[in-house]
Amino acid sequence: MLDVCLPGTGGMLPLPERWLSCCWLEYQGKAVLIDCGEGTQIALRKAGLRMARLETLLITHFHADHIAGLPGLLLTLGNQGKVTPLKIIGPRGLRAVVSALTSIAGGLPFSVELVELHGSGGDYHIGETHIHYRMLNHGVPCLGYRISYHRKPIFNPRKAAALDIPKRLYSVLHRGDSVKLPDGRTVRPEQVLDGERPPIRIAYITDSVYCENMVDLASGADLLICEGMYGDENMRDKMNEKGHMIFQDAARLARTAGARALWLTHFSPALRNPKEHLAAAQAIFLPAAVGYDGIRTILPRASNERALN
Repeated sequence: MLDVCLPGTGGMLPLPERWLSCCWLEYQGKAVLIDCGEGTQIALRKAGLRMARLETLLITHFHADHIAGLPGLLLTLGNQGKVTPLKIIGPRGLRAVVSALTSIAGGLPFSVELVELHGSGGDYHIGETHIHYRMLNHGVPCLGYRISYHRKPIFNPRKAAALDIPKRLYSVLHRGDSVKLPDGRTVRPEQVLDGERPPIRIAYITDSVYCENMVDLASGADLLICEGMYGDENMRDKMNEKGHMIFQDAARLARTAGARALWLTHFSPALRNPKEHLAAAQAIFLPAAVGYDGIRTILPRASNERALN
């Protein structure tokens, strides 16, 4: 099961009631964090997340509200006893930016591996986790991400019992390995599995005007997490100039891409009550929800659940 959380949902600057936007994805005890603006380590703690499980940090772009919290996050991880490597992935220029920021965060007890993603899009794999990235339109190199978690096939204990397979061998078969039984028989995984399950897909898009690359990223997503700086249609021209979207843009993207659900995030500091504008998004895409600091869900959800809120 995939644990999805937005520890922060703000844009530009942290507020007393709203931390800067970021996203936590935890699967089988390993976590991915997307973006780390100022104070992200506090937002993670307030959300009750176990920072020791963080293995990968994805950066969308190098504006301060998305990366300026990196030194504090690294120092907090070190102070909490992290010794395993941290992989940081982001657009071209990542090495120079991280080098400058970490000049005030030396002596870390863990190594940092940097991965720069080049070109207009591509794919990166971490074990069974597939990261698909595309360049967005924000005036600076800015990436949107789709993270796909490939799940094991369904194990059928009735099939295993019918073959008199000892229970201690169930996990071996479930991970895809054949086993040899005491009576000499060899059992293959496909004899006790019920077929492949679709991956869990999360799309994360922020800081961009609407572009076709977004549709590719959000296509078929179980959950699209997308910025909505404002919910007022009158703000569209101003947001286009600044390279951002409003609620209605995110809702149209979710509908066009065939996403199952939408969480809005990255709200302007001037937008004090985003829920006042939710109806405008739901008029376009009903399974839309306004994100808030600490919003959390477990995927996959039952097929008859309408929205993830």
